[in-house]
Amino acid sequence: MNISYKWLKEYVDFNLTPQETADALTSCGLEVGSLEEVQTIKGGLKGLFVGKVLTCEAHPNSDHLHVTTVDLGKEAPQQIVCGAANVAAGQKVIVADLGCVLYDGDDSFTIKKSKLRGVESLGMICAEDEIGVGTSHDGIIVLPEDAPVGMPAAEYYHLESDWLIEVDITANRSDGLSHYGVARDLYAWLLQNGYETSLHRPDTSAFQVDNHDLPIDVEIQNTDACKRYACVSISDCEVKESPEWLKNKLSVIGLRPINNIVDITNYVMMAYGQPMHCFDADMVKGHKIVVRTQPEGTKFVTLDGEEHELGEQDLSICNAEDPMCIAGIFGGRGSGTYETTRNVVLESAYFHPTWIRKSARRHGLSTDASYRFERGIDPNGVIYALQQAAILCKELAGGKVSMEIKDVYPEPIKGFDVELKYEYCDRLIGKQIGKDTIKRIVTSLEMEIVSEDEEGLKLQVPAYRVDVQRPCDVVEDILRIYGYNNIEIPTQLKSSLTVTSDGDTKHKLENLIGEQLVGCGFNEILNNSLSKTAYYTEQELNAYPEARTVKVMNPLSADLGVMRQTLLFGGLESLVRNVNRKQTNLKFFEFGNCYTFEKERQTEDAPIRGYVQRSHLGLWLTGKHVEGSWIHPNEDMSFYELRAYVQNIFNRLGVPAGSVVMKKSENNIFSHGLRLENRGGKVLAELGILIKALQKKFGLDSEVYYADIEWDAVVKAVSKNKLEYQEISKYPAVSRDLALLVDAGVEFSQIEQIAQQTEKKLLKKVELFDVYEGKNLPAGKKSYAVNFILQDEQKTLNDKQIEAIMSKLIHQLTTKLNAELR
Repeated sequence: MNISYKWLKEYVDFNLTPQETADALTSCGLEVGSLEEVQTIKGGLKGLFVGKVLTCEAHPNSDHLHVTTVDLGKEAPQQIVCGAANVAAGQKVIVADLGCVLYDGDDSFTIKKSKLRGVESLGMICAEDEIGVGTSHDGIIVLPEDAPVGMPAAEYYHLESDWLIEVDITANRSDGLSHYGVARDLYAWLLQNGYETSLHRPDTSAFQVDNHDLPIDVEIQNTDACKRYACVSISDCEVKESPEWLKNKLSVIGLRPINNIVDITNYVMMAYGQPMHCFDADMVKGHKIVVRTQPEGTKFVTLDGEEHELGEQDLSICNAEDPMCIAGIFGGRGSGTYETTRNVVLESAYFHPTWIRKSARRHGLSTDASYRFERGIDPNGVIYALQQAAILCKELAGGKVSMEIKDVYPEPIKGFDVELKYEYCDRLIGKQIGKDTIKRIVTSLEMEIVSEDEEGLKLQVPAYRVDVQRPCDVVEDILRIYGYNNIEIPTQLKSSLTVTSDGDTKHKLENLIGEQLVGCGFNEILNNSLSKTAYYTEQELNAYPEARTVKVMNPLSADLGVMRQTLLFGGLESLVRNVNRKQTNLKFFEFGNCYTFEKERQTEDAPIRGYVQRSHLGLWLTGKHVEGSWIHPNEDMSFYELRAYVQNIFNRLGVPAGSVVMKKSENNIFSHGLRLENRGGKVLAELGILIKALQKKFGLDSEVYYADIEWDAVVKAVSKNKLEYQEISKYPAVSRDLALLVDAGVEFSQIEQIAQQTEKKLLKKVELFDVYEGKNLPAGKKSYAVNFILQDEQKTLNDKQIEAIMSKLIHQLTTKLNAELR
């Protein structure tokens, strides 16, 4: 919420500096995110001066340019080439001197010495839109004859600076979404801290009905969605540009002035927190406003030209025939106010927050109005805001109030009754702050003391304070105004140890592995849990079937319609973004949740059980492992490098090598892959080389190596391991090699698994050091050269023991794999 320092001072009396004001707001719970000095015109008109055109002659090399000499109050006049048709000698004009920076939205350019068609130009004579004092570009600005030559333009236009205070309003503090709302909290803080101050807002005694020529009837058909609706008609308006004071107020806080009528409604919203809307009264067919929902599929075009389909869950403001506005969110094309509008209807209402929030999300719309309605506004401030807007319409547009205010309020909304005990307040705060202090704070926050006794107060909290409905909420409000810094911390604190949760363990392990991967040259990525629907509908990967996707109702974006089943696609998007920026050698990792719909888990009593969330760790490699080294040839990243990283993760976590079984992956995202399981068949990880079709779909030319680690399963496996320290063996290890002839379809992981099952105590390592296929081998066969490391921690192995173990290994391999010794 952008707050103008000067605007704030219109409602509360104080002499704090802008920085002191920001500190005070933060102290009372309205945290200030930034403080910035601003001008109503970007750049503050620096480098612009009043000048007098002394001479004006046709340009020798152009039929539309003029060569002028301009007096800027310096020692000598400056020659300026000007292209405006209305420039003439004797005029007083605004000149951008050399070095002046002019702004066009977010763009800017600096005035420099230049040559135009061969003639030197030392500045620029400006039009209104070029310096931000208007929108006209019909010609240069021609000032009155009495304009002082050499006067800075900022001084001539009485340009004043202001301070923009950006307040980070939390979702529960909708009462702070206006200047008056912020002023109310500041007033309470000032009183508590001993400042003489007062809080005031303009009265509405100037409001009066001029005639009854334009009556508008109101009917609310859905009182659940619309609790209150009020309107008033203004006739004979002149829709035109707003006066400078109003444009400046809106510009400072970042709103673009449009016309006087629209600007008035925006002003009232930012001043008092009541969103408003204005209709062209001549478009209100039947002179009747109906608040209702629409039949499903009703087409509606909003002011921005976008078409939406309305339904029974969308509240609309209609005339006797057609919808004119999506209630509380966006107006319709054709029903707004334009230069030709002469009669308007001002709307001020209270809509149910849930209805507005759901409708805004459904249509992907977010406006200043919906932002306030969906958080809850003051239902009892509707008429005040409407009267203020009507008064301003008469003042700035010359209109006449042409009906009594029509206010439909079937069930008035009352404040919240809260009983506050002094003892409870002191106990919760941890300090006795005194009854008078408590009463002063609650009344300064516009809470009414209905009754009081020695034990406490009965309060009625205003309806706009939707966050204060319980005694503890009142205490919180008292404490933020009293000041958290004023609560002394005792020298001794009572505390107790808490048991570390599984979540803490999981988080620590993530940090442990994350640091390890960063040390290996990886970069961590963080992608959206929402994913493109097309990833699961426009591909034939059996690993991620469309039927298992968790679909999002009313997604904000058509591209983000499902929850991700895998980290894979988000990682590939990250690879593409970096490769397109010439970063080709990449190693990424990501911890994240994945979501699946598993219908078989659902029951009638617990349908939510079908929606499953699991944590994963993804690794991606692509490009060169070594590139541009003077001592080492270029080397691509490889599947074996990826496998080593996964194994190192398991080693770092203490997952025993013997508890992990390697199998060939059947996942068709891989052209070659491995599946790592525990002894019970639970998948711990899958890794491999992504298929070419998938790489091509994302526009990646280099091989991509991907590992998907089931993080929940790995953490569970780690939690079952007991950490044991072993002394380094004093006895030597023994190495034996076997050359095995096996069928071509046999994987090394099968040999490794059989060996570890055969000798669990003395076999320490099994490694493959050579594979041979081809000449001198039978068809359908290949040769594995395997190294076995044996070691006894208690003694030196003798030949007899070694031979017995090796014989047992050979027997198992020949029996189970039909292996032969070469």
